[in-house]
Amino acid sequence: MKNKIYIYGASGHGLVVANIAKGIGYDEIIYIDDSNDDYASFNDIKANNHIPLALGIGKNIIRKKIFDKASRYNFKIETLIHPTSVIGEDVKIGIGTIIMPNVVINASSQIGIGVILNSSSVIEHENIIGDFVHISPNVSLAGNVSVGDLTHIGIGSAVIPGTNIGNNCIIGAGCTKRHT
Repeated sequence: MKNKIYIYGASGHGLVVANIAKGIGYDEIIYIDDSNDDYASFNDIKANNHIPLALGIGKNIIRKKIFDKASRYNFKIETLIHPTSVIGEDVKIGIGTIIMPNVVINASSQIGIGVILNSSSVIEHENIIGDFVHISPNVSLAGNVSVGDLTHIGIGSAVIPGTNIGNNCIIGAGCTKRHT
């Protein structure tokens, strides 16, 4: 067992992140939530940076702020990958990324820092995913897609090959994104 891990965020996304942590061998989950008195706050744990921390916040900009704060206090920010995911051998994955069940990431793709690749998303070959991006469940990105920092791609969306999506974009649920 890997002992303890902090999950920063104690609601929906944090609960799923905790399930992944348990599934890969962490035996004690400690939730951190600054807005819920039932859990410790970051101020309560900031001196305990020997315990790794995973990002359990779905909203991109808040996830980035938490990442920056935890980094300033020298926490080891974990990348958690569900064991059912299929990841090409030359894929690069940034720290603090959470990869949910049944995700596929194919050859020569690059995944940024603090990214969420949600359940059953497909990231085809040679994609570049920026930092603090959220790829929702059942999103399919064809080959050679670029997604800018802090972008959210909604559930069930499809992006055709060679498309560039900028920073801070929101692609709505079920959209098909063409070349830009």
